[in-house]
Amino acid sequence: MNEKPVIISSVNAIRKQLDVFRSSGQTIGLVPTMGNLHQGHFDLIEEASRRADRIVVSIFVNPMQFGPHEDFDAYPRTLKTDCNALDGYGCDIIFAPTVREIYPKGINTEIDVPSLSSILCGQNRPGHFKGVATVVAKLLNIVQPNVAVFGIKDYQQLQVIKTMVSDLQMPVEIVGADITREPSGLAMSSRNTYLSKEERSVAGLLHQSLIDIGNALKCGRDVSLALKTARQSLKDAGFTIDYIEIHNAADLNQPLIEAEKAVILIAAKLGKARLIDNLIVPLGSQCSGGPPSV
Repeated sequence: MNEKPVIISSVNAIRKQLDVFRSSGQTIGLVPTMGNLHQGHFDLIEEASRRADRIVVSIFVNPMQFGPHEDFDAYPRTLKTDCNALDGYGCDIIFAPTVREIYPKGINTEIDVPSLSSILCGQNRPGHFKGVATVVAKLLNIVQPNVAVFGIKDYQQLQVIKTMVSDLQMPVEIVGADITREPSGLAMSSRNTYLSKEERSVAGLLHQSLIDIGNALKCGRDVSLALKTARQSLKDAGFTIDYIEIHNAADLNQPLIEAEKAVILIAAKLGKARLIDNLIVPLGSQCSGGPPSV
């Protein structure tokens, strides 16, 4: 078990500490978060620990990625609880800067990946991915990690970050870690705390819908019918669907017909919570023995 992680809030202080680690030949891993940590975050940290010697977990609620009518003010901030929870998870530094520390002169420079920022969630959240790309670029420049780990649950976000890092030739490996799910299949998210007990009991239908569509896609059945059925069942359960779409998993903008794998992406509101999820499906596989199990 590692020592209790050190909490650092200033850019200068974290750079000095990381220079000490690097001087002894140690590699650095970064796990960016907005706090309100759950098992999904801890799994990201464990993945980073397998790839680097020292781990930085950043906790920063980034105002730039919230729209004017979104939940920035209401977003759960649980820094003390989060810091206590990180004991024993292999975290060496908790980087918890203020907004002023990250944006000392306000927002003057922005990073945009336009080919990926205007589709899917970008249609409903204009400016969101510009905020994500900008803050992640800042964190990567501050920490200068060898590897940074993000969850595949935010699939579009992951593609934005990978594209940005490649285009700007940043010397960091970006790793996408598998989705951590609740027993119902619901993808773990900080926004799940917005769900009532009744809403949580049906929230697993989101994942089940992905499975049903994925089985139709793999087995050559009527995918349009599967999409229509999923939309109706989710609507009947109380969801308001932003989108359910199927894209090329390697490049969300490339034709699906050229893909080795597809990704089914979904975003839907349930009560106060906006939930996202996805499922990667290998193409060209064959069903065996009749209808697929779900």
